[in-house]
Amino acid sequence: MTKDADGATPLIAVDRANFAAVADALGATVRRWCAANGFAGEAGRFVLVPDADGAAGVVLAGCDAREGVFALASLPPRLPEGRYTLDARGLALDAGDVALGWALGAYQFTRYRKPARKPAQLVIDDAVAARVEALAAAAYQVRDLVNTPTEDMGPAELAGAVRALAERHGAQYREWVGDELLAANFPTIHAVGRASHRAPRLAELTAGSAGAPHLVLVGKGVCFDTGGLDIKPSDGMRWMKKDMGGAAHAIALASLVLAAKLPVRLTLLVPAVENAIAGNAYRPGEVVTTRAGISVEVDNTDAEGRLVLCDALAYAAEHKPDLILDFATLTGAARVALGPDLPALFANRDDVAGALLEAAQATRDPLWRLPLWRPYLAMLDSHVADLANAGASRHAGAITAALYLERFVPDAQAWAHLDVYSWNDADKPGRPRGGEAQGLRAYFEFLRRRYS
Repeated sequence: MTKDADGATPLIAVDRANFAAVADALGATVRRWCAANGFAGEAGRFVLVPDADGAAGVVLAGCDAREGVFALASLPPRLPEGRYTLDARGLALDAGDVALGWALGAYQFTRYRKPARKPAQLVIDDAVAARVEALAAAAYQVRDLVNTPTEDMGPAELAGAVRALAERHGAQYREWVGDELLAANFPTIHAVGRASHRAPRLAELTAGSAGAPHLVLVGKGVCFDTGGLDIKPSDGMRWMKKDMGGAAHAIALASLVLAAKLPVRLTLLVPAVENAIAGNAYRPGEVVTTRAGISVEVDNTDAEGRLVLCDALAYAAEHKPDLILDFATLTGAARVALGPDLPALFANRDDVAGALLEAAQATRDPLWRLPLWRPYLAMLDSHVADLANAGASRHAGAITAALYLERFVPDAQAWAHLDVYSWNDADKPGRPRGGEAQGLRAYFEFLRRRYS
């Protein structure tokens, strides 16, 4: 995006319903050009009409206004390089939505290769920039963190992103590394990460006035998940660099909160580990006594995310905050139930869940609530410990995972959990294949409304 409108090509958004009227208003030459190109306002198509000198005169872009943010998001990598300005002669699209979708569609992950071309630029004014630049940057951060391979995004590097955020905003930072986790009573984080050659750690950022409402964000930071001794098959392991997507969301949301200066006392917690295989890997059947004093039998070493989260949640609850929000690429069951685009929301307060869903609708950033159906907790029974981290049943896997986490949150504590995919399996307008921010805009809108 750019603020330089000099020489920008007008871009007129049309659909089938208004195409004829717009084309008539533009004149016979434009009508004939569109007819010659077989264009009649179809969504996803565009036609570039040259001026008398053969340069780009105007672009007519077909879209479906119901797509909101993504209505024109396919254009940045498809239009010729240059500057474009949204023209008022077309559909009355929200300028902020268009700009945000344009930014999301212009994203390229360039750490390991040069881009094939520069994306087309959209001209925006200062007011639109103020609305969307931080949101776009946060989405880019999630994508960059998730897309980076584990060799360059291990526990230390992920914690480094938290440290960099703290330095940028003058926040406090500390971390517990390796055996320091045991000394500080974070046994499950240590157990999951101890087999890796890169030490597990817990990163903590704190900022804001001690008298402000306390908000705690927790993100699952499993930088790679082999499944542990319950090893994943190769196709299940292939994209496990993305298993720190929950941490990426928590970090990006914290950056939005800090940049907006919301009046909160913010704590960000990222347990960062690699679930690897070695002689000292934790084993099925082991019992770990967690920070909360709840003993957990390891039924499956591939249900590791809930183990690293439970110590972080227990630590968060000790502060008795106003609200705890956790994010995790936790279960394949959530994807089976809702598919890749709908993050599964769980909350122990109806008012919190309702406000999150309202914010999701307002931002067109979908969430879908699933129940904390407590009778299903029996599926996690253990005959040797207080709780098992998984069970034999394949039913309701997303719900039982959320119920496991809920055991580590006191009844009086408001809490919500988001089981998020953090990934696009294929290219879609504004959503290129790879790492993805899902629910991020909804959560920030929810927090803005709650604390402003």
